[in-house]
Amino acid sequence: MSLPIRFVVRCRCSSRLRLLSIAAAATLCFIQFSRAATFTAGLDRDTITLGERATLSLTFSGATPQSPPTLPEISGLQIDYVGQSSHVNIVQQQITSSVSHNFSITPQRAGEFVIPAMTVDAGGERLATQPLKLKVLKPEAPPPGAVESGSQLAFLRLVLPKKELYVGETIAIQLELYLHSSVRNVSQFQLTAFPSDGCNVGKLIQRENRRSQVGNTLYTVIPWSLSLKPIKTGALSLGPVTANVVLELNSGRRRSDPLFEQFGLRDFFAGGEPKQLVLATEPVSLQGLDLPKENVPAGFNGAVGSFAMNVSAGPTNVAVGDPITVHVKLAGRGDFDSLTLPDQPAWHDFKTYPPTTKVDTSGDPLGLQGSKTFEQVIIPQNADIKDLPPVTFSFFDPDQKAYRSLTQPAVKLLVRPGGSAPPPTIATANRAAQPEPPAQDIVPIKTRLGAMGQISPPLIQQPWFVALQGVPVVAWISAVVWRRRAESLARNPRLRRQRQVASLIRAGLLELRHQASEKKSEEFFAGLFRLLQDQLGERLDLPASSITEAVIGEHLRPRGVSEEILNHIQELFHACNLARYAKARSSEELAALCTKLEITLKELQSLKL
Repeated sequence: MSLPIRFVVRCRCSSRLRLLSIAAAATLCFIQFSRAATFTAGLDRDTITLGERATLSLTFSGATPQSPPTLPEISGLQIDYVGQSSHVNIVQQQITSSVSHNFSITPQRAGEFVIPAMTVDAGGERLATQPLKLKVLKPEAPPPGAVESGSQLAFLRLVLPKKELYVGETIAIQLELYLHSSVRNVSQFQLTAFPSDGCNVGKLIQRENRRSQVGNTLYTVIPWSLSLKPIKTGALSLGPVTANVVLELNSGRRRSDPLFEQFGLRDFFAGGEPKQLVLATEPVSLQGLDLPKENVPAGFNGAVGSFAMNVSAGPTNVAVGDPITVHVKLAGRGDFDSLTLPDQPAWHDFKTYPPTTKVDTSGDPLGLQGSKTFEQVIIPQNADIKDLPPVTFSFFDPDQKAYRSLTQPAVKLLVRPGGSAPPPTIATANRAAQPEPPAQDIVPIKTRLGAMGQISPPLIQQPWFVALQGVPVVAWISAVVWRRRAESLARNPRLRRQRQVASLIRAGLLELRHQASEKKSEEFFAGLFRLLQDQLGERLDLPASSITEAVIGEHLRPRGVSEEILNHIQELFHACNLARYAKARSSEELAALCTKLEITLKELQSLKL
């Protein structure tokens, strides 16, 4: 509702001035301020491709909520708050103001999503929005012939050694990112979707980069390995795998340096043009095969792979009821997490306990090659036992397409009858019994009082007792101060974040120095990049995950930050980018980077942005 502004004009001047005053008052009556509160929601676009982001704006006009609105969790969408903006418009003598809260929406899968209606209290009114629809399309793989011609800046490939797998069989596959020779650097790579119908996939393990020629073009290949295991029979599908990547292209202003060409990088220190791409692999069709129903061993419990077995037991000379520890080690290739030791029916004369396991796949990051040791305690129940019956383990070998059974020979045992030993006797010397003195029933009266004890002053006169009474008062004052400080910190999210980031940086620098001494290059640069993101995000009041090298030109330089600090920040970002392609560095180089990071963080903390 809008109300006109009324003016009462009192003037004793001439009639002309009176008329002018009345006209001015009438003109001002037409100026109205919009006071009707509204709450609207809108998307910058309602159809995007998987790997892209959409922006959701919640706009308040005529009223402002006490706190930013909170969006509900929507399966398949990642929603992050990016900040607010204000607008004031004057149109046809009407003044309107609005405040927009902006959210970044990143889809995790393709499909249609509904952002439900939201209700908030603002300006004493109950306001609501309309539901919104967001359609996320699957990215398309490169058209046929585009990859072979070498015209693609980047593309993804999914490489499988075979496409017919038995249920339970685990193999290693590769996801490969191809980068054109004109690509100088990869500043961001985010896997947005990895659909797998009827299969379980493991985590990505990055391998060593290589060069590959596609057609007449030389590409840098960044490979990742991961495990694949079918869990059902029939037609299976894998992909399309989608990713969002930001590339920096060569500017063409400098010649490439041979020192960086050997790492797959060109013009590393030259200016590059950023370009964002959405990549997708072609879908791969698989066939899940059921295990054969013929010639299945009696003790088969679903193990698939290729294994060898070693059995040991001890001690072998025991009594009935004494424990014997049996060690069964299975080594080879397969899914060790689901590998179990089958029941041994021949152990019916032993009392058995559940085994403990230990998996060792230190030589294979995917966990497909290694060993699993079972340690089981058994107790013989009678003295007629002469040996530990053979241990049998059966599995299906997908390479041979047949079942195999491993059997270890029996272990000889010596089991003695159980019994309790008599208690030991202690020999003592034969001494003559001596009569004990008779007990005295009557105690004589004490004739001397002895030394007199000194009576201490009452507690009220003791200094320590008086001081003790002030402890509750001090505790109460401390609690009040602590509570006010906590409330002040709660009302100041910027200060709270500053303290949290300072704590993270102190712990992170200690961890970086430890990783530098142990030459853990990959973990070192990941931690360095994270600390740099946290500090820059805190200083600029931005989400840490959105901090990239572009923040130098977009935020720091416009705010007057010195070029020396900007150069330090840019060198650290370049070092992190180079670490993705370069080999591991020495401990001295990592320690020097850690010192440079510490200096740069102190410089950022001293800035007033």
